[in-house]
Amino acid sequence: MTKQIFEKFYYGWVIVVIAAFGVFFSGPGQTYSNSIFVDEYIDAFGWSRSEVSGLYSVATLIAGFVMMIVGRFIDRFGQRTMMVTVGLLFSLACFFNSVVSTMWMFVIGFFLIRLLGQGSMTLIPNTLVAQWFIEKRGRAVSLVSLGSFASAMLFPIMNTWLIQTWDWQFAWRFWGIILLIVFVPMALFGVRNRPEDVGLVPDGFEKKKDNNSTVNQKPVSEINWKLREANKTRAFWMILICIGIPALVNTGVTFHIISIFTFHELRSEIAATVLSLMAVVGIPMSLVSGFITEKIKTNYLFVIIFILELIILVLLILLANTFIAITIGILWGIANGFGRIATNVIWPDYFGRKHIGSINGVGATVMVAASAFGPLPFGVGYDIFHSYTPVLLISLVFPFVGVIAALLANKPGKS
Repeated sequence: MTKQIFEKFYYGWVIVVIAAFGVFFSGPGQTYSNSIFVDEYIDAFGWSRSEVSGLYSVATLIAGFVMMIVGRFIDRFGQRTMMVTVGLLFSLACFFNSVVSTMWMFVIGFFLIRLLGQGSMTLIPNTLVAQWFIEKRGRAVSLVSLGSFASAMLFPIMNTWLIQTWDWQFAWRFWGIILLIVFVPMALFGVRNRPEDVGLVPDGFEKKKDNNSTVNQKPVSEINWKLREANKTRAFWMILICIGIPALVNTGVTFHIISIFTFHELRSEIAATVLSLMAVVGIPMSLVSGFITEKIKTNYLFVIIFILELIILVLLILLANTFIAITIGILWGIANGFGRIATNVIWPDYFGRKHIGSINGVGATVMVAASAFGPLPFGVGYDIFHSYTPVLLISLVFPFVGVIAALLANKPGKS
C-alpha cells in the first residue's frame, strides 16, 4: 500500500467507516442490549433484580479497572492489532454467555463483554479516528457516532426478536457469529494505525494553487501530553467527572428501563421505543455537534448535556403517559448526540494524539467503572421501596455537579 493509491481519496474516511462498524458491534456489551436479557435471567434462574444488578455491577467494575491496561496496549501494539484481537475475543465471549447457568458464569461472561464490548470496542475505534484527523476531527467522530446510534437503535429490537423467535441463548450465539465473519475480517484487512504509516498526514491532501499537483498539506501543529503530565492538570480530572456522571446515571436508567416503565403502568414496548427514539434523534444531533466542536469549546457542550440530564430525570419521576415517555426519548437522544462527540473529541483536542490510548484509556476506565455502579442502586432501591422515585430524586444531584465540572474543564496550557 503506497501513498499514490490514496492521492485522490483520503483513506481516513475509510477508517471512519470501519470505526463506525466497530462501535456498532460494541452492541452486545452495551447496557441497551443487555437490558433485554435481564428479565430472561430472572425468569430462567430465579434470581432477584438486586442480585442481577449487583452481579452486573461487579462484572462491569472489574472490567473498568482493566480498561487502563487496554489503553496502554493500544499505544504499544496499535489499533489494528488490538481491534482484530478484541473482535476475536469478543466473539468467544458471546458464545460463552450463551451457556451461562450459574452466578459465577454470569459474572465472568459479563466481565468479558463489558471489557471487550462496552470498553474496548468503543475506545479503539475512537482513538483510531483521532490519529487520522485533527482539524476535521469533530466531523469525523460525528460520523463514527452514527454506528453507535445505529447500534442503540437496532440491538434492543433485534435482541427482542431473537429471544422471542428462538431464545436468549441463540441471541448470544447469533452476535458471536456475526462478529467473527463480518467485523474481524474488516478490521484485519482495512485498518491502518496512522496516516503517517501510509505516507499521509492527518486530515488529507490539498491542491497547490500554482499547479495541479497533489501534495500533503502541512500537518496541523499539536502539543502531545503524556499521561503523567495530563493527570496533573485540573482539566483532566474535570473531564473524568463529566464523562463519569452520564455513564453512572444513564446506565442505571437503561438497565432498568423496562421495569421503570412497567412501574408507571407503561408497556415494555414503549420502553423499547424510547431507546430506539433516543438513537434516531441522536443521529442528526451527533452530526450537528461534530461541527459545533470545531467552532466552540468542547466543555460547553457538557454544560448543555447536564442541563438535559436534569430535565430527563425530572420527567422520569413524573412519568405518567406516552407523551412524557416520547419527550424523554427525544431529550435523551439530544443529550447522547452531544455527549458521544464531546467525550471522544475532548481528549485528543486537549492532550494530543501521541499518547491518546493511555490517556483515553483512563477515561474509558472511569466511564465503565461509573456504569458499574449505575444499575445497583436502582435495583436495591426498587426492592426496598418498591419504587424508583427515591433513587431518581437522589440522582438529581449529579447533573448539578456535572455543570460545575464542565465549566472548570478549560483546555490546559503546556509550557
